[in-house]
Amino acid sequence: MRLPIYFIGAGPGDPELITLKGKRLIDNADLVIYTGSLIPDALIQGLKAEIHDSSGLRLSEIMDLMIAAWNDKKRIVRLHTGDPAIYGAIKEQMDALSMHRIPFEVVPGVSSITAASAALKAELTVPGVSQTVIITRLAGRTPVPQKERLESLAHHQATMMILLSAGMIDSVVKELMDGGYPGDTPVIVLEKVTWPEERIIMATLASISDKIRALNIHKTAIIAVGKAFGAEAAGRRSMLYGEDFRHGCRE
Repeated sequence: MRLPIYFIGAGPGDPELITLKGKRLIDNADLVIYTGSLIPDALIQGLKAEIHDSSGLRLSEIMDLMIAAWNDKKRIVRLHTGDPAIYGAIKEQMDALSMHRIPFEVVPGVSSITAASAALKAELTVPGVSQTVIITRLAGRTPVPQKERLESLAHHQATMMILLSAGMIDSVVKELMDGGYPGDTPVIVLEKVTWPEERIIMATLASISDKIRALNIHKTAIIAVGKAFGAEAAGRRSMLYGEDFRHGCRE
């Protein structure tokens, strides 16, 4: 029987942050295609599967590997970093499989975004401070729609988690400030969150650029921006556990 091809989110870096389902599937796979330097070695060492690093492969080469293995009735895993739904580049792979009428499933993973909030012991949504989280990136080699430029999104003053942009920190700061964030807005850059070499740099919007350049951080980093990470969020409480807040489970 031919099984579906599984796209699996490996998590942000800590090998224990893959789901139980994802771990079971890679342990039993015949072919694992994984995302190069972004997947910890601990997840692929000792596997019985044939293993391919996709970092040097084109889409056509990845598809040739998967299609040939599927035709041979092998168990196939495409292992992506974090959660594949966020900048995972899986849509073109799923489209190609659909053209060949090959079934597939997606197993979600722990995103680096939620891993970052855990590392900071912070809540991204704080009552009265921010109830919206914007996940985005700065335009670079991959453009973004004009209405989704950082400067435009900054007008909302929401919590922002900016990926794939640490190497352009000066442009990030300029667009955020042009969009309305004040210079004293808390900014935290998390490099390789959950990895042994994790680094967390706390600053303000006005001071973050110098710190990031001095530390030579230019990739594999998240830029967290917003009042949810600052003093304004301290001591805030939700209504959920209030003494006089009634709901279906508590009178």
